[in-house]
Amino acid sequence: MSQFILSAFADEIADDLQTQMDVLEEHDIHFIEMRGVNGRPLVQHSLDEVRAIKAQLDARGFRISAVGSPIGKIKISDPFEPHLELFRHTLEIAKILETGYIRMFSFFLPPGEDPRHYRAEVLRRWEALLQAADGTGLVLLHENEKEIYGDTPERCLDLLTSFPGDGLRAVFDPANFVQCDVETFPGAYRLLEDYVVYMHIKDAVASDHHVVPAGYGDGKVPAILAALQRRGYEGFLSLEPHLGSFKGFAALEPNSPANQLPEGGPKQFAIAVAALKKILAELPQ
Repeated sequence: MSQFILSAFADEIADDLQTQMDVLEEHDIHFIEMRGVNGRPLVQHSLDEVRAIKAQLDARGFRISAVGSPIGKIKISDPFEPHLELFRHTLEIAKILETGYIRMFSFFLPPGEDPRHYRAEVLRRWEALLQAADGTGLVLLHENEKEIYGDTPERCLDLLTSFPGDGLRAVFDPANFVQCDVETFPGAYRLLEDYVVYMHIKDAVASDHHVVPAGYGDGKVPAILAALQRRGYEGFLSLEPHLGSFKGFAALEPNSPANQLPEGGPKQFAIAVAALKKILAELPQ
């Protein structure tokens, strides 16, 4: 058995939380991977502001699948101590929001330089982050992302295996791997499957790396979801549409209700949801 739970980066719908929840309800989605809300990154909110956000979520029955933090999305040469302090603040936010996950990265490396030269510093920083989270019960989710240390499956695995225990796991993002010219399936997925506890749902085209709805690119999203289903995966599929420049959905799916919506975040989100639900409906039962 598997259980896919839909979640979303609702800041791609609109800035304000009420509109985000209005649109998510239309799609029967009740989890948010909260990255931005009310016009600011979540991690820039005070704890009192986060408590107010939590009250609004509770009032409408929404929950947080993960904090979509920017931790680790700075240059490896940038000062780390202020970032570590931001992470400590992020831990408190995650506790208030009663989520089990924080999405994170492994630091931008200088273009063209050998990542091996920066491995020790990446691991030193991640050790400090894991120590700060120790005892909270939170799981830190490393996301593969272009131009960071963990932009290839091999270096993602290096990071994940460097810290045994339950405190570090992987977010698998097919589009980000495509944009790094990585084969997502079976290549990257097989290498990382034991650590994948959370999925980002977006896709990209290998020839020019532009983002498209799930299933319309080279991320092999249907094959990955089928493999997760066979494995008995129980976890989140978090929609991260990134479809601001995508055109042509009406030609691909002329009968989709999303085509009738006015241009904007809700329409792009509806396209992303429709694409994912089509894949899920076609998975073997």
